[in-house]
Amino acid sequence: MKRTRLHQMFALSALCGAMLLHSTGAVAVTDKEILDDATTTHQVVSNGLGLAGQRYSPLNKVNVDTVQQLRPVWALSFGGEKQRGQESQPMIKDGVMYVTASYSRVFAVDARTGKELWQYDARLPDGIMPCCDVINRGVALYGDLVIVGTLDAKLVALNKDTGKVVWRKTVADYKAGYSITAAPIVVKGKLITGVSGGEFGIVGKVEAYNPLNGDLIWTRPTVEGHMGYVWKDGQKIESGISGGEAGKTWPGDLWKTGGAAPWLGGSYDAETDSLLFGTSNPSPWNSHMRPGDNLFSSSRLALNPDDGSIKWHFQTTPHDGWDYDGVNELVSFSYQENGKTVKAAATADRNGYFYVLDRTNGKFIRGFPFADKITWAKGLDKDGRPIYDESNRPGAPGAEKQGSSVFVAPAFLGAKNWMPMAYSQDTGLFYVPVNEWGMDIWNEGVTYKKGAAYLGAGFTIRPLNEDYIGVLKAIDPKTGKEVWRYKNNSPLWGGVLATKGNLVFTGNPEGFLMAFDAKTGKKLYEFQTGSGVLGSPVTWDMDGEQYISVVSGWGGAVPLWGGEVAKRVKDFNQGGMVWTFKLPKEHTK
Repeated sequence: MKRTRLHQMFALSALCGAMLLHSTGAVAVTDKEILDDATTTHQVVSNGLGLAGQRYSPLNKVNVDTVQQLRPVWALSFGGEKQRGQESQPMIKDGVMYVTASYSRVFAVDARTGKELWQYDARLPDGIMPCCDVINRGVALYGDLVIVGTLDAKLVALNKDTGKVVWRKTVADYKAGYSITAAPIVVKGKLITGVSGGEFGIVGKVEAYNPLNGDLIWTRPTVEGHMGYVWKDGQKIESGISGGEAGKTWPGDLWKTGGAAPWLGGSYDAETDSLLFGTSNPSPWNSHMRPGDNLFSSSRLALNPDDGSIKWHFQTTPHDGWDYDGVNELVSFSYQENGKTVKAAATADRNGYFYVLDRTNGKFIRGFPFADKITWAKGLDKDGRPIYDESNRPGAPGAEKQGSSVFVAPAFLGAKNWMPMAYSQDTGLFYVPVNEWGMDIWNEGVTYKKGAAYLGAGFTIRPLNEDYIGVLKAIDPKTGKEVWRYKNNSPLWGGVLATKGNLVFTGNPEGFLMAFDAKTGKKLYEFQTGSGVLGSPVTWDMDGEQYISVVSGWGGAVPLWGGEVAKRVKDFNQGGMVWTFKLPKEHTK
């Protein structure tokens, strides 16, 4: 009788616990969980599967021997007519997936079944001005909040269980051309965001907010000459001018509309306690209007997360005249050389060069081409500065309406654009989504007007090869050697995931999620999702099984800006879905 009674009491207690867990939803996300995200496998609570942005998972149940058995287990449509480009990375916490969609929407989904739990639609004004489609790349999770940036340059914090707005903060004026498309990150209890808008003459900035209430903690402009601020006890305090003073590398007043937007978001290196952000093109594109290096445009910056001060910078394209944004992710990694550990960071720049930097001080270690054709520069000097081929800089308009046109490779959409690469801790290789294209580009006169496009240039993009544009490349950062490549007819525009299972996952605009052998490049798996795969795949384990998810939905910058390339993709269907896969149980042992 006693055993029966105890059993009944235990069952009742377990039932009540389960009801409480169900009613309260997922457990709050902590700072430690975010810092440990690269090594934990049961959840994904940071953009990049770890703040360093390596996009590597130690999971290996799905591997080169089992990946052929990978099956879709559910798919959720984002619905409505708001399809367009879908570039999100899903987050997963305690069996709930949080994923964004075009037009600044957020979905909470039961990760086991695909059932929608709630949906948030930002109320966007008619006058938003995103340069490159109405995309959103994901959320930040912290505490009980799901935090998203919006196309009208706001941060919105939602309750993780209900989707109701907890706080909303305006980051910048969308009428001036500002927007937010990247996923924010949380570092040391601070919510960190950049801004978009380099094509509108905005002033780029990185900012830190209190994630619990939206209060501003610090702001750091990413154009030389602008004052940074910190907030202490409600007081706004000057914290130094970016670059020390105005006008050192900018002529006249052009620094006041200098661009340099950190629109892709950033990463964090815990070893050096540094936020690592990239910045966009200077404004306007017409480089003859702004002689000088134009700091801190087309650069990588290391910032102090406590106050936003700039610790070091490395400029990949000084005096940029081709829209070679420097926003591409800077991925922290370490390697052995001559018996010593090198603390490095790597980036594959839009300009076609792959850079390896010392992440402790930003010094140049090595650089090499990762694009097949580079014509704007003849190479890099010992400090990593480009050696320009000035004959391939578009000419000044002068008295003419239009300056002389040049054909340059890569095109302004870059040898690599926003789509994040992955680093495998097993192979020591980076897996880089590359595009081989060039452009005709010319300069025009332009005058700044608030909220208007501020380019001063025209362009047409053209493929360099008949049979392919996109190339997934495996690259050794220690030697610059290309280990293998996979060619794709259309441009690659989605992120990459590497796993302990010796696999590399990515997608293509033709609609396929694909898996490759990380060592050889052999394609081992593909699945047709119904629309172009532009999102970044993630993987996690749940109930003893390994899951893989990716967002599908064609759009983004290519069909909007692609010129001759756009003709190659004009018949691709738009969409909006998140797909989730796992192995049948008989293949999981």
